[in-house]
Amino acid sequence: MKILVTGGLGTVGKGLVREFRERGHQVFSLDLHHQHDQYAFSLRNDMEHPGYVRCDIAEFRQLERVFDTFGPFDYVYNCAAEFGRWNGEDYYEQLWRTNVVGTKHLIRLQEERGFRMVHFSSSEVYGDWPDLMVETVPDEYAIRQMNDYAMTKWTNEMQVRNSAELFGTQTVVIRLFNTYGPGEYYAPYRSVNCRFLYCALHGLPWVVFRGHKRTSTYLQDTVNTLCNVVDNFKPGEVYNIGGDCMHTIEELSDAVLEATGADPALVSYRDSEVLTTRVKRLDAGKCVRDLGHRNTYSLAEGIRLTARWMAREYGVSLPAEAVGGTR
Repeated sequence: MKILVTGGLGTVGKGLVREFRERGHQVFSLDLHHQHDQYAFSLRNDMEHPGYVRCDIAEFRQLERVFDTFGPFDYVYNCAAEFGRWNGEDYYEQLWRTNVVGTKHLIRLQEERGFRMVHFSSSEVYGDWPDLMVETVPDEYAIRQMNDYAMTKWTNEMQVRNSAELFGTQTVVIRLFNTYGPGEYYAPYRSVNCRFLYCALHGLPWVVFRGHKRTSTYLQDTVNTLCNVVDNFKPGEVYNIGGDCMHTIEELSDAVLEATGADPALVSYRDSEVLTTRVKRLDAGKCVRDLGHRNTYSLAEGIRLTARWMAREYGVSLPAEAVGGTR
């Protein structure tokens, strides 16, 4: 199959490109930055088979050119997005432009060219829902979206749904819960797991907000499940993809301390964070049934493996007692 991954330089997008190629699919990716394996539209290409295109999905001309040059595609995985609630507050212009206008551009091309799409939403669309987060909850109850990032992701789901009804487009929506692991490079707006690990490895302080509970999903487990969508594609389905074990943010921080041997004095504690979901308890039964989702590692094991990878990537030494002990 021929697959396009938008946001192909992102944490999940990069994993999808690698995994799909290992499974024998023809994969193209696009993102915002120049890369060594990039296709040069107006120049001689130095690589025989470039697999990457610089493209902003919010620019229709650039996006259409990708489809005209490399299409038709069987599947498009739309990972391209401004990610995270605080990133969305600080860069709301790009958030709305990329997430909403960019997705609408893809949908317009989908209506014209007929490819199947896997669109990435977020667990944020559940707001502060206090009970089990089943995929049907936002349809059955009025959910207050607590930040602009959540608003854009719920808008995307409505865009996808309306297009399916009006034009018969076929899309699967994925709601990712907290995902972390080797391959996630540090930035201030990345996952809480990544941020805590980076701070611990570099002797930087971090803040733990009490009263919040999450699951954590190892990145490769998420990628494997996402790649399985093309093997059992069910148009109109929505899937939660997340972990199977709840933990507090305090427990996550403790796991980071154990995995890195960092000084506990680096950690400070505050009351719960404003406009942040307190407990994200998901039902992942559908993605287990339809997509074969598996959670490979416990939180402690996954954090330890990620700490080793991150230490290598950043040239940081782990203490001997933090290196052993995982299967």
